[in-house]
Amino acid sequence: MMRMVVVLLSVMMIYMLLMDAVVESAAEFDPYKVLGVTRSASQAEIKKVYKRLAKEWHPDKNKNPDAEDMFIKITKSYEILTNEEKRASYDRYGQTDNSHPYGRSHYGFRHFHDNFYFDETFFHFPFNNKGGRDFADSKYTLHFNQYVNEVVPDSFKRPYLIKITSDWCFSCIHIEPVWKETVQELETLGIGIGVVDVGYERRLSNHLGAHQTPSILGVVNGKVAFFHYAVVKGHLMQFVEDLLPQRLVEKVTDKNSQEFLKSWHELNKPHVLLFDQVPSVPLLYKLTAFAYKDYVQFGYVDQGLSETADLLRKFNINTYAPTMLVFKEDVEKPADIIQAKGMRKQIIDEFISNNRFLLAPRLVNQKLFDELCPVKQFHRRRKYCILLITGEEESFTTGNEAFLSLASANTNDVLRFAYVYERRQQPLCDALLKNKDSTPPQVVILERRNEAGKILYKPVLGGWNGSKEDKHKLLEELERLQKDPSILNYDAILPELNNEFASMFLIRWIYTAYDYLSEIIDDLLHNNWREMMPLMSLLFSALFILFGTVVIQAFSDSSEEKQPKVKSNETAKTENGSPNTSNTSSSRPPKKNFVEVTELTDITYTSNLVKLRPGHINVVLVLTDATKNILLSKFAKEVYSFTGSLTLHFSFLNVDKHSEWMTAVLEYAQDAMQIDTDEDEVGGRKVDYTGYVLALNGHKKYLCLFKPVYTGEDLDSKPEEEGGVSRSRKGMTRSRSTTLQIHHKLDRLGLWMERLMEGTLPRYYVPAWPGLDKITVNK
Repeated sequence: MMRMVVVLLSVMMIYMLLMDAVVESAAEFDPYKVLGVTRSASQAEIKKVYKRLAKEWHPDKNKNPDAEDMFIKITKSYEILTNEEKRASYDRYGQTDNSHPYGRSHYGFRHFHDNFYFDETFFHFPFNNKGGRDFADSKYTLHFNQYVNEVVPDSFKRPYLIKITSDWCFSCIHIEPVWKETVQELETLGIGIGVVDVGYERRLSNHLGAHQTPSILGVVNGKVAFFHYAVVKGHLMQFVEDLLPQRLVEKVTDKNSQEFLKSWHELNKPHVLLFDQVPSVPLLYKLTAFAYKDYVQFGYVDQGLSETADLLRKFNINTYAPTMLVFKEDVEKPADIIQAKGMRKQIIDEFISNNRFLLAPRLVNQKLFDELCPVKQFHRRRKYCILLITGEEESFTTGNEAFLSLASANTNDVLRFAYVYERRQQPLCDALLKNKDSTPPQVVILERRNEAGKILYKPVLGGWNGSKEDKHKLLEELERLQKDPSILNYDAILPELNNEFASMFLIRWIYTAYDYLSEIIDDLLHNNWREMMPLMSLLFSALFILFGTVVIQAFSDSSEEKQPKVKSNETAKTENGSPNTSNTSSSRPPKKNFVEVTELTDITYTSNLVKLRPGHINVVLVLTDATKNILLSKFAKEVYSFTGSLTLHFSFLNVDKHSEWMTAVLEYAQDAMQIDTDEDEVGGRKVDYTGYVLALNGHKKYLCLFKPVYTGEDLDSKPEEEGGVSRSRKGMTRSRSTTLQIHHKLDRLGLWMERLMEGTLPRYYVPAWPGLDKITVNK
């Protein structure tokens, strides 16, 4: 018994200490002191001070450990002082009703009377745990499948505001009063509300990209946007308004009113005008415009502007209450009107829903056709569609206007009037006008029987010109239809209608790219560094690899220039384009303006060709003793710009000594030999290989062939086609002519070398390299 008394006294002492702490915290919290303003401060002064302090103490920018608590106090103070009722309550009693945790909370606290007792909520902790979860949030709880199947499709008609919370989320407690107050107002406007508990819906929170609690985000048109500002009612309301697309509602004045109303024909929509005295478009009206954006075009008239006085007089608008007018084909007279103070969402929705179609709309897509002429379900719900097949030219104007006047006089809900342009809906018109003699304009009465496109229909004989006889004939058919539906004696399967308002692929791509870039910029501006680390790591890794490759390549090139070249025994050097007549090898390294050319003999054959390193190519010039000096000089000039590559080697082959090797190589390369035979061995003449250049890859056993092409302006010589050898005219034996011919054989070698480096030259493969041990004796 004594133990129980001791425990009870201990609990009572703890309870008393907690209550004192709560009261002291309430006394210490003063919103005026937190913001540093006087009790007589105006709303403008409070707002100005709040913006400065919120920017200074924002936890993302201020690294002070107390920054988060101070920021919460600043936000709470601003919320109290900007609300007239809460401010008056604080000035009078020193607290507000929902000033928890800084004021006295209604959780676990009551006054003491004659005796002491425990409140039933003493052990209640205001966290979002499963047992004590707020009942108000439970009805908004979202699950993954519910979000994907319901919220996302519905977000194309109304925006959603979603709160991300979790168990034992201390910060969630501070935003709870603001959240409840904002939700209560947004729900009346038709905003969708959702709550996601991270502890139970981790998959959905990851899908939304919410990695911290509390978080608030909006969903519109299937896209997610995060709220990044202080949690106050005004910011949340503005956030919801910013979620909506721009230019949903057009500002209308006396100057543009006619242009706005007459666009019904181009847009194929009714037009609605809202008259009100506030300068900005009300959020309720914007939400209505978003919900019916596919059906109606919305405009707003500010009654306080002098530029709208003519509109007010023209339509006799009462300036004491909001007025809504809907216009259809007649822009001078509204088709319907509604006027009421405190216009509610249900009234506006019903008004717009009943007027979302024109009297005779144009069928521009399958969705409109399905809604205007629904499939028959029950006998009492039959809908007959009177369809005019016409054209866009001026010659059809009279018939179109007569059809519209007939539709305007229709009062039967069973009958729906519509028209199509034959050129824009050609497949549909071909299915209805099976008779080749039937040309527009024609009127067809139809009834849809199933979703597959089956219809029963009957064309009105005689066409449609809009005359009184045509009207009388159509009305008689409609009367017969009401009595006997079996007069629809034709059936057909209609194809799906073309979407005339579908945007071009390029425009859709631009919009998609813009949305993607906007999301990236938003993430860069607002995401914390923990979430940005993977992206930053990837970016810096890519930059490191890129610059590292450039630096390595630069050092590699400099080392290649300093590396001495290995020489063969017999070397011919050319300085400044002039051949060196000495065939002896030199031990000193070549200068930069030298081209090192090695003679291909039976001694150097193995190292320079047969056992050439993989990836290396030996460029071999074919010459004779007589043409050696001239061709080497020209060869050096043409290949000089390619000597910086370590994979290229330059040699020459004396065909006077090794003509059999040249013939054997070209015999192995069947393609190349075939070209030589067709072009050069006509009449049995022996092929002249002087001026040929071979690019030999010893490792992969292939060659690329260059044939001389004469491009000089020598009057004593005649140019031949590419691949042929330049020949002198018959009887021309002068040495000057011969010298010019030989000099011009390598005119296009530079272009051929560029193609060789690009890898675009044809390759002729050989099974094996022939030996160079046979020497042809000069005759």
